[in-house]
Amino acid sequence: MNNSVSVPAGRQRFNFFLLQLQDLLGKAAATDNPALFLYQQNVRTPLFMLEALSRLYRDIHNKKIFDKAADRFKAFEDQLGKVDYYDGFSKEFAADEKIPEAIKAFLKKQFESSLAELNDQLKTKAWIGKDNKRIKKIMAKLGKAGWLSPEADAAAVKDVYKKNIKSIVKSIRNNEINFDHVETDVHELRRELRWLSIYPQALRGLIQLKQSAGTPGYLNKYLEPAILNSPFNKMPEPGDQKNIIYLDADNFYALSWLIAELGKIKDNGLKIVILKEALQSLNKLSDAEAEKQATLLCGEGQLSTQDILQKAKKISMQFFSEKIPEHLVCE
Repeated sequence: MNNSVSVPAGRQRFNFFLLQLQDLLGKAAATDNPALFLYQQNVRTPLFMLEALSRLYRDIHNKKIFDKAADRFKAFEDQLGKVDYYDGFSKEFAADEKIPEAIKAFLKKQFESSLAELNDQLKTKAWIGKDNKRIKKIMAKLGKAGWLSPEADAAAVKDVYKKNIKSIVKSIRNNEINFDHVETDVHELRRELRWLSIYPQALRGLIQLKQSAGTPGYLNKYLEPAILNSPFNKMPEPGDQKNIIYLDADNFYALSWLIAELGKIKDNGLKIVILKEALQSLNKLSDAEAEKQATLLCGEGQLSTQDILQKAKKISMQFFSEKIPEHLVCE
């Protein structure tokens, strides 16, 4: 995979992350537990980047090619997410004396089961194996894509980015996200907003931040040191790219703040969700009784599911009422 200047910009971006993925898959194949190796080596990062690029380019050209690629990367990443879900809570609850040993054992078992599922997926979907078929097939398909010139590519990416913003804003205005469920509402909104933050990293310098002359007062509450200093808010160097897309820095920081806060809220809510799942797997409990017991196990200070949803709704609706997404892209 040659990243010379003769390779179209869009293809170069895919090549960069595919090389990372290919290297990790090759190393994983030589281990006794490829899934565990990949999980520990944070293979989710290149997968996120490749899914992000596929999502962008499916709306620019060759929809069939990039839709399929996005599905491939998403299925891989989703399974890693499942592994991380059970491992993360298993570690969080390990030293918590309030959590019964039966629940800890259940979470460990689910973690191991998720790894086994991933190992199976790696083989059946040909991510690993002597021929490395999956990567080769993806590369072959990318070779058939109708890549654009740098100028046309940048213009198309900017257009898709703006359409993504409009779609999210529309879903809020049309009450398509009602904040009724942690997973289907809070998690889904955060996921869609997070793509707006992942795209700049995946595009490897095409998107840069531009500081406006003055910061509107209503944005100051979002500009916390942790947000301003986050490595996720440092854009990759543009190199010799000339068709830069600029995002307003303060509005981008506000977006990052909301993503981070929704992440904290989501994790707080998922703590109840996973304990409820464990309790119902071990005992015959109704949803209401399982949730009640799960909330008690979380201990003092744990928000109820309803309080979690209301908190997520409050900060989200304020963010959208300030029209922050609409002011993200600099014209």
